[in-house]
Amino acid sequence: MPSIAVKTSAGKAAGDVELAADVFGIQPNVPVMHQVVTAQLAARRSGTQSTKTRAEVSGGGKKPFKQKGTGNARQGSTRAPHFSGGGVALGPKPRKYDQKTPKKMINLALRSALSDRAAEGKVIVVDDWGFDAPKTKAAKAALASLGIEGKALVVVDRDDVNTIKSFLNLREVQLIERAELNAYDVLCNEYVVFTKATLPTGSQKEAAAS
Repeated sequence: MPSIAVKTSAGKAAGDVELAADVFGIQPNVPVMHQVVTAQLAARRSGTQSTKTRAEVSGGGKKPFKQKGTGNARQGSTRAPHFSGGGVALGPKPRKYDQKTPKKMINLALRSALSDRAAEGKVIVVDDWGFDAPKTKAAKAALASLGIEGKALVVVDRDDVNTIKSFLNLREVQLIERAELNAYDVLCNEYVVFTKATLPTGSQKEAAAS
């Protein structure tokens, strides 16, 4: 198992911890990560766009002119698609964009993303944030002490209210609960920051959370 130095929120050494080899030490599978991220983004689409067909637009109950004698092509309704104000032919309708993705594939994508960040030295483990009260200034100082420059994904426990509120107003920080960890958010951030309490242990259920 690969090991990593644990730091305090002040950036000082606080021992070492072993990273789960099956979560942080595998060969990243790029095609699987791409497929899972694509499916996740597709699922976010609202799919609420809609256009009216000729049956749904108002009016058009009467022929615009008589069938014969005008020299024009016969028309049955001004609501036909080729008329101004008419319905739309083959227009978009509300639909779902969800793609079925196997849990094993989601699991592999997350482990691949975490392994990629670990290989780059961008996985950081903090002993404990130790915030006595919510304070954005203290959270910003902690990131600076840890040498984090750029976007960071901070994995938190939902019960750690002080930590959540401290990081909440920092634009460069994305907060995520341990059970919601997913490949897309890992790949969108340069650093991934865990505490010893939120660090994945390698169990399949934890690694598959997304």
